[in-house]
Amino acid sequence: MHVIALATSVTDLKNDDDMPLLLAACEELGVPTEVCAWDDPGVDWSRYAHVVLRSTWNYIECREEFLAWAERVAATTNLVNPLSVVRWASDKHYLADLAARGVPVVPSRFVEPGEDARAALRDFLATNGQAAELVVKPTVGSYSKNVKRFAGTAEDEATEHIVRLLEQNRSVILQPYLSSVDQVGETNLTYFDRVYSHAIRKSALLMSDGTVNGPTPDFRAARVADADEQAVALAILDATADHLGLGRPLLYGRVDLIRGNDGRPMLLELDICEPSLSFPFCDGGAMRFARVLGQLLQSQESGA
Repeated sequence: MHVIALATSVTDLKNDDDMPLLLAACEELGVPTEVCAWDDPGVDWSRYAHVVLRSTWNYIECREEFLAWAERVAATTNLVNPLSVVRWASDKHYLADLAARGVPVVPSRFVEPGEDARAALRDFLATNGQAAELVVKPTVGSYSKNVKRFAGTAEDEATEHIVRLLEQNRSVILQPYLSSVDQVGETNLTYFDRVYSHAIRKSALLMSDGTVNGPTPDFRAARVADADEQAVALAILDATADHLGLGRPLLYGRVDLIRGNDGRPMLLELDICEPSLSFPFCDGGAMRFARVLGQLLQSQESGA
């Protein structure tokens, strides 16, 4: 029997609010699945028809090890989303690739290890009209870990955080903090096989006083994405597939948008590696994903 492995990690499964709903939906539809941890050395991944990345979130602390694991899995079975996606989307340098393709991306300045942090910050502020506030975060990260919001005038504090990350051999991304995040939040849109499924509104997590809130249920709520948001999100997914030379649409993906000062949607992050899909906040999202997984198995069995 063909079985799908839903990949998590030893430590992250307890925090995966999507997994119980997805497992229930797969059971209802008769889609055989097993939950396996990517960092469990006892798993034989070749036993599975597909390995679908779900909550492998601890990879941010050991990305090279994770990529090596993904390469081994892809050599023995079908990794979903594909290995090229995992390599590219697990580091936020992908934003530069998408911006080069005309995607509306929140202005981003990358700072690399060995670069002068203060000079890079001053260059960013000058390029972005002396931004009133900015966000500093590592290019490899999840949620709000090591992400900080600073006033544009807080040069010393922002530089100190940049230096701290660079000294850990991490690349850093600087972005303006847009006021729309405080006013209307960000919109996270989920797609399955290029079809819009659902969206949530995520309230601001980075407070002006330096407080960083976790993405708990209090900060998320279901919403219907606006037509312009859906159009931009789909264009981003298509640009991604074209950039990576994929032969088919991504099986799943989450596009995080915020509105710029002109009111237009802009890409904040694209999560097509191991996204949280907010199933507890939408009706039918887990079932729609389970159907896509079932179709994946059927197409393999039929040789399509």
